[in-house]
Amino acid sequence: QVQLVESGGGLVQAGGSLRLSCAASGRIFGINAMGWYRQAPGKQRESVARITSGDSTNYADSVKGRFTISRDNARNLVYLQMNSLKPEDTAVYYCNLKNGLGYREDYWGQGTQVTVSS
Repeated sequence: QVQLVESGGGLVQAGGSLRLSCAASGRIFGINAMGWYRQAPGKQRESVARITSGDSTNYADSVKGRFTISRDNARNLVYLQMNSLKPEDTAVYYCNLKNGLGYREDYWGQGTQVTVSS
């Protein structure tokens, strides 16, 4: 089993910055991908950014150039640095871990609220 705990959400004005953190614990395999998803009210959950255990990254088009995902493998941490925030970034942000070969295990954190005021 794996546990994911997010932190760092909050209220920020448009143009501001926040950094989200996710701490993973438990049985984490060497092959994995950690990512951030978000879900705004009335909308489907969407992928924001992902980083593999090989440090390959990808981003949603809506956040490219503004958000940066990174990880600390030694401490099983993943970060999402969010700059130039916009009101449309308002959502609950969830940490995700796809674990093992073929990403056969899928884990989610409890979510952290990010609210961007205009």
